[in-house]
Parts: sequence; C-alpha cells; structure tokens
Amino acid sequence: MIELKHITKVFPTADGELTALNDVNITIHDGDVYGIVGMSGAGKSTLVRCINLLERPTSGQVVIDGKDLCVMPAKELIQQRRSISMIFQQFNLLMQRTCLKNICFPMEIAGVKAADAQKKAKELLEIVGLPDKADAYPAQLSGGQKQRIAIARALASDPKILLCDEATSALDPQTTKAILTLLKDLNQKLNLTIVMITHEMAVVKEICDHVAIMEHGQVVEQGEVFSLFADPKQPITQNFIRTTSNLQKIEELIAEGSPVVQLQPGEVIVRLSYIQKNVSEPLISTLSQRFQISLNIIFADIEIVQDAPIGGTVAILSGEREQITKAMEYLIEKNVGVEVLKDARVTH
Repeated sequence: MIELKHITKVFPTADGELTALNDVNITIHDGDVYGIVGMSGAGKSTLVRCINLLERPTSGQVVIDGKDLCVMPAKELIQQRRSISMIFQQFNLLMQRTCLKNICFPMEIAGVKAADAQKKAKELLEIVGLPDKADAYPAQLSGGQKQRIAIARALASDPKILLCDEATSALDPQTTKAILTLLKDLNQKLNLTIVMITHEMAVVKEICDHVAIMEHGQVVEQGEVFSLFADPKQPITQNFIRTTSNLQKIEELIAEGSPVVQLQPGEVIVRLSYIQKNVSEPLISTLSQRFQISLNIIFADIEIVQDAPIGGTVAILSGEREQITKAMEYLIEKNVGVEVLKDARVTH
C-alpha cells in the first residue's frame, strides 16, 4: 500500500540546513495499523506529512499503490490525495459550522451534491457514535467528541489511508482508549490503512500491528509490535517500552535498598519476560513443583498484545543453588527471557 523509499527532507534555516529526515525506508501493508514513534523533533510528523505530500521530500519516493506521488502530475496528485485523509491533535474543526456541516465540507470541495453530502454525513455520524450531534457546534463538544467528528470528516472522502498525527495526545486516558477502539473498528470494517504518529508506546500497544521507532530523523528499529515489545534492540526503543511497564520499578527498589528486595543467602531476584508468542504454560507452578524452589513475586505486569501475552514477572527465587540454575535454564528453553537483577547465591 505505502512504500517510503530513501526519504530525505532538508529544511533551510537561518543557521544553514536542517535535515529532518535522513534516508527513511518504511513499507506499510494494505489494511495495516502502523505506528511511527519518536520523541519531539524525531521527524515523525514531517514523515507523515510526506505521505500525502503536504511536505514534499527533498529526495526519495512516496509510492502508494505502485505509483510514485513525487513525480505525479498535479491533476492526478489531487485525485490521489482524496484517498488519503488526516486527523490531528487539535481536531482542526471549523468552529462556525455545525458538526454535520463540518463533515460535509470535504464533500462540498469535491463537488458532491448537497443532499448526497448531508445523507453521507448523517451516516458517518452514526459510524462514529454521535448521531445526535448533527446540529451541535464544535464549542459544545468534549475533546473526544470533537475527535470523533474529525474522524467522520476524514472518512467523508472514502479514503484508503488515514493519517493520525498525535490524534489522541490532547485526550484523557479513558477518551483515548475509546478513540483507539473506534479507529481499530474502522480499520477492520472498512479495511482502512491507518498510520499512527505518536510519542506514546501505550497507544502503539493498544492498536498497532507494526511500528517504526524514529530518532534524529532516522528509523532506528521497526517490526511487528509484539516482537519490538518482547525484545527491543535499540536504547530508544527500550526506554519507550519502560514507560509502559511496571517491571522497571524493581531497579529503583534495588538502588534504594528497599526492604522488599533484601535477600537471604542463596536467593536471587530475576526478571522473567515473554519474548515469543507461544508462551502459554503455567510456568510459575511448574518451576515450583519440578525444581522444588519457591518464587516470591514482587511485580507482575502481563498484557495481551496482538493476541499473545507480553510482559513478565519479577520474583525472588529461593532454593538449592543447583535447582535455581536448572530452573532458569528451563525457562530459557521455554522462550522466556531471564535477567538476574540481584544475586545472593554463595559463589564458593
């Protein structure tokens, strides 16, 4: 569906040139929900604006359905852009227009008859769950309702692609979840390809199939969401994922010398993490029974991502040294990541 090939974007500034994007390559499949994540200034918003040529790349190709937008004649480009819609953090609704007329606006520009536009706008209000807001004005709506109207307006042109630039950043967590649920529903019902620009890994975990991590205008890591959460390679990815997990708190407790992490001789603190999708056995009880060791769980943080459990457990293992070692080897065989955080086993 979308291929970004060797995209570079350079902006002239008073101090010389600023390279916002540097040789970015991403492939987004038809019907995918694709996350692009990075800190402020990483280049993610510039990249998403290159997809519909709101920003024209300095070099590289933007290929959609096999056609390079960068060399497309102006008339054909206008037509192609109608298949790409966009929603923003600040909603960008026309305040002097009712919700119905906001949704009609892109259809008016495209020359759709007023009666047909109104009929479709009412259908879209149903789809986004606000059929009673046709005559309301944006100022009368909550943030979540405004974003629903913006989504309805974005769908008015029957797009194949929906670009979401920090679309949930201005919303509270509960409203964010509702909007993400709506987007995932639209993705499945309409086979809508969605590109999510965000700085929040929680958003990616909730809705995305694939993700690219950006830093300093480059993609430093990309792949399936589960794989990146299970086994992040780059420091920036690891830092992002830490923000979504309680399992990192153990390091603070160890650094503080908390009583929770004080060990008896022979004990060890381990962080166990799921790194493959096929972990489904009751591992904790198996360890206890098979190796005669006890596990005192300090933290557990397990979620379902892409229909598989991800996260893990921090626990104190107690028992005979040899049995603890065998238990950890068994976990590794079962595709569980094992990280020793503190060790009070006798070494002589």
